[in-house]
Amino acid sequence: MQVVLPPRGITRVPGRHITDHQMRLYMKYRQTDSPPVAAAKASFSTSTAYRIEKDRRLPSQKKAPRGRRRPDPLARVFETDIVPMLKAAPGVRPVTIFEELLRRHPELGAGIRRTLERRIRAWRAIHGEEQEVIFRQTHEPGQRGLSDFTDMGELGVTIAGVPLDHRLYHFRLAYSGFEHAHVVLGGESFVALAEGLQNALWSLGGAPREHRTDSLSAAFCNLDRDAKDDLTRRYEDLCAHYSMRPSRNNRGIAHENGAIESSHGHLKRAIGDALLLRGTADFDDLAAYRGFIHEIASRRNARNAKRIDSERSALQDLPDRRTSDYEEVIVHVTSSGGFTLRKVFYTVPSRLIGHRLRVRLYDDHLDVFVGGTHLLTLPRGRPHPNGKHDQVVDYRHVIHSLRRKPMALLNLVYRDQLFPREAYRRAFDVLRKRLPDKKACRIMVDLLALAHERGCEAELANQLTADLNDGRLPDLNRLRTHFAPDPAQVPNVVVRLAPLATYECLIGTAEIGGAA
Repeated sequence: MQVVLPPRGITRVPGRHITDHQMRLYMKYRQTDSPPVAAAKASFSTSTAYRIEKDRRLPSQKKAPRGRRRPDPLARVFETDIVPMLKAAPGVRPVTIFEELLRRHPELGAGIRRTLERRIRAWRAIHGEEQEVIFRQTHEPGQRGLSDFTDMGELGVTIAGVPLDHRLYHFRLAYSGFEHAHVVLGGESFVALAEGLQNALWSLGGAPREHRTDSLSAAFCNLDRDAKDDLTRRYEDLCAHYSMRPSRNNRGIAHENGAIESSHGHLKRAIGDALLLRGTADFDDLAAYRGFIHEIASRRNARNAKRIDSERSALQDLPDRRTSDYEEVIVHVTSSGGFTLRKVFYTVPSRLIGHRLRVRLYDDHLDVFVGGTHLLTLPRGRPHPNGKHDQVVDYRHVIHSLRRKPMALLNLVYRDQLFPREAYRRAFDVLRKRLPDKKACRIMVDLLALAHERGCEAELANQLTADLNDGRLPDLNRLRTHFAPDPAQVPNVVVRLAPLATYECLIGTAEIGGAA
């Protein structure tokens, strides 16, 4: 009789302890070998092989299911209390049902919460409502660019110690992931969109065929019908200038802009981490903060440089020039020495009183024109969150009139905005406490005039701060002497005029005679 031995290195084990893996090996060998040979190769006994031939279920399939170790605590309340609540309010949270259940049946105890949550989840998987399906899209190179705004208040950015209330305009290409971020000081306006979009396209060097945004409700809300139509037409003209097809996602369906909505979080986290590594969220000026944001966006684009370069070849060529990224408004300069625009009062030189000015309104500044002549640029102001008007005041525009009427400073509507630095505001408060109002106003106006005429606004502020810290009132005569030109240092310039006859040699005698 021939004896079949198991392969070298394999030891037989009792048949009752075979595993699912041994069972699968046996079934594999059984396709070509007899039961004893297949059993030897699978490392169990021949008797086990014949037993498997009668019942080919896996060992794990023969185990009896484990029953409950304790009684079901929800058996008497699930169908009568919980299911009716789930059907009446499909969106109710499990914790709300848990609290209501304890109110109705205090004897159940707090230990049923996890059991309840698992049971509700299983019930909803079988009987719950159908959920919305997200359809993943394939993006083609050069096809779609997306724009959106995101609030940055949570990062706590400050400019020279003053909190900066701002948003980011965010542009992204769906295929390559090219990103551009632009700091926006106002709301989600058309001006901010036009400026940020054009900056992004010219930085990219091309334009996609489609531009996708949300509903732009921030640009259209609280406007009359004519204003809405005007903004819609301007947005369409902007896209047409770059040969882009404008499109919008459905109102309230944010995931339709998922290619940029999800990128918001990644960009803001990258900015937050960079601020932590920088050690401070305070910047000297707005330009420094904008450069910081641009650097972070450039780093993120560098990671996708190959993919971005490949998409650039599929983009449309840019037009010869940019289109307008501002709103143009006509204003009238009143006898107050300024004009009011979007709930903000702006001062201008008093010689413009009575004139109609053409103002180009950008996101962060205003360009003022008389006809086609550019006069000046003003920083853009914003009304207070409560709707109260604000003022953007330059003391140089009104100081000549204020010197003739210094008492007007006492109750001036925009007095706080008139002072160019905190030191001047402190000085006026101290003067009012120690001197009569009339004298305090006179000294303060003379200090502002000194800062304007001598061009020493910052230096004078330092002197005022030193005097106030030492408990002294500003000494106007001393300050005038300090900032006056020193006659000893003024050069004595002697001008010697050349004789007129000297110039005759440059012309020549013959030409002089002919001219005569």
